[in-house]
Amino acid sequence: MQADQAAVQGPIRRVLVANRGEIAVRVLRTLKRLGLESVLVVSTADRDSMGAQLADRTVCIGPGRATDSYLKIDTIVQAALSTGAQAIHPGYGFLSERAEFARACEDNHLVFIGPTAEQIERVGNKLEARLIAEKANVPITPGGPVASLDEALAVADAIGYPVLIKAVGGGGGRGLKRADDRDALIRLFELASAEALAAFGDGRVYIECFVTQGRHVEVQVLGDGQSVIHLGDRDCSVQRRYQKLVEEAPAPNLPDAMRADLHAAAVRFAQYIGYRSAGTIEFLVDVQRDQFYFLEMNARIQVEHPVTELVTGIDLVQAQLAVAQGHALPWTQSDVRVTGHAIECRVNAEDSDRDFQPSPGRVNAAQFPLRSGIRIDTHMQAGAMIPPFYDSMIAKVIAYGGTRDEARRALAEALNDTVISGVKTNIALHLDVLNTPEFTEGGVDTGFLGRYLADRTAMAHEG
Repeated sequence: MQADQAAVQGPIRRVLVANRGEIAVRVLRTLKRLGLESVLVVSTADRDSMGAQLADRTVCIGPGRATDSYLKIDTIVQAALSTGAQAIHPGYGFLSERAEFARACEDNHLVFIGPTAEQIERVGNKLEARLIAEKANVPITPGGPVASLDEALAVADAIGYPVLIKAVGGGGGRGLKRADDRDALIRLFELASAEALAAFGDGRVYIECFVTQGRHVEVQVLGDGQSVIHLGDRDCSVQRRYQKLVEEAPAPNLPDAMRADLHAAAVRFAQYIGYRSAGTIEFLVDVQRDQFYFLEMNARIQVEHPVTELVTGIDLVQAQLAVAQGHALPWTQSDVRVTGHAIECRVNAEDSDRDFQPSPGRVNAAQFPLRSGIRIDTHMQAGAMIPPFYDSMIAKVIAYGGTRDEARRALAEALNDTVISGVKTNIALHLDVLNTPEFTEGGVDTGFLGRYLADRTAMAHEG
């Protein structure tokens, strides 16, 4: 299947990219390949970035801090209008899942390359998303919304401990607290609500049962507002504090029947809201009970989308561009073939020996292997500056192989051949993880990395 089946036609000739870092570079490369003009908004900290060098035009929108630049809706919309852009691609993070941003684009006759503002709003509200899942016959974890500590205690008593306290407006691992018993819930409930209000402007929380041994499996969907297809699944269970580090497609060692059920559930959810664009339905697979539960929907392109692109041959950014203009999907479900295996490691500028402290600074050297089966998504080059204002991810190293073990070995070789100097990175940790017996076998749970790091720390102290 060829990605150019989703050829972009219509009024879009110039696209503004409202993001930075590796995702900005990745979007810009697709725009260039399609012959579309590009505008990139940059903060003062990103004026000399790789993205700024690749874009046809840049517009400086403010100082380094995201609140003064990449989160300023009016400034970004004005930049698009003043440069004659017809569309805005939000990337991930920043404003990508802010309904008011999508609405501002719609109000100013700009094409928002993503879902509708209403869809972002509906799935961004975690309680609304749970209701949609219920109506679409998608399994949800036991629990529900609570308005007071007494209600929280009653729900927790009914479903059993441990429980998670989740912010209604949270997502991506933020706004979560685990309570192992009644005393912990009493201690954490008001704190969780206060933190949710401060972080998301919404203090509402809900209680969910905590799955002791769970896997994070997600399904990539693509919709045009009428029909929805899935592009297979990914496993993102290698996480630290709910932040993904290693992702792969397809999810290893998953029973065929469960895989088919996950795919069908994801399509039902997206179809229920008439979803438009690329999106991801995240599930928690309960290993002990052999069940899965809906977690959330991400109404944007994911960091880990390259592993899906490698096993399907579909350029998701190109597909986003096409459906944003009202074109029907050029594929039916039977057209989608998942072939081989892909694994991705997120390379972060951080010191994994010092509790993962960020390591901003100037990159003296940045060398990545360029060979068949290896994909590098990065904005790093020699002399690049890593500002202290943003996420610490500086590259994604992705390997494709005919089998999972081929991909794993190729990824380890690629990481060994990657040279980044001037800042600390987590490459050594990735190599250690890839070579553990648990990861080699496949199907680790979300507690795997935490246990591994705890054991490593204990051994270091004993030594």
